Amino acid sequence: MSGALPVLYSFRRCPYAMRARLALAISGEPHELREVVLKNKPADMLAASPKGTVPVLVLPNGEVIDESLDVMLWALRRNDPENWLAPSQGSIEQMLALIAGNDGAFKRSLDRYKYPNRYTEESAGDAEAFAQLHRGLGAAWLAQLDGMLTGGWLFGASASLADMALLPFVRQFAHTDSLWFAAQPWPRVRVWLARFEASALYADVMVKQVPWQSQAM
Repeated sequence: MSGALPVLYSFRRCPYAMRARLALAISGEPHELREVVLKNKPADMLAASPKGTVPVLVLPNGEVIDESLDVMLWALRRNDPENWLAPSQGSIEQMLALIAGNDGAFKRSLDRYKYPNRYTEESAGDAEAFAQLHRGLGAAWLAQLDGMLTGGWLFGASASLADMALLPFVRQFAHTDSLWFAAQPWPRVRVWLARFEASALYADVMVKQVPWQSQAM
């Protein structure tokens, strides 16, 4: 339809949806944001992407992009004013490899640290020890990131795709036990996260939205 905008189905606190919103916001790509309630997913979203996870970006031509990194790349390849795809250090391949590590092992440990009671078959009845084990695995990843942040960001002196793809997950890890996180020997990670959470971009993408509802009767 002429004049139609891309539609992004999102959930405010989901780190995958957050990274998609960050890229769309920095690119300036016009779109319609539809905040969803995950316990009551709209039929329009499920029709576009039956797997039922956010984000889902539906383009005016009917194309559906339902992986968060793909949404980021779509937006930034159209317009990348802050050069997130071309950092001052490193390459796109290195950034994608780091994102894969985040989305793989770190996300696995994050889920088990934050929600140990969801994994009773793995925890052998000791949810606390299970959570501590995965907190330790996540901590090793964050120590690695701390060593990369010598320039303030992961790939140099300015933000990149990698920073904005990882920060929503680091934020979730940090807020699971904020006092413990604040006491860890990762000064660069703490500054990195604090700068992100204090930014106008973060404030923009975290504005609370009224849940979207279809107008169809």
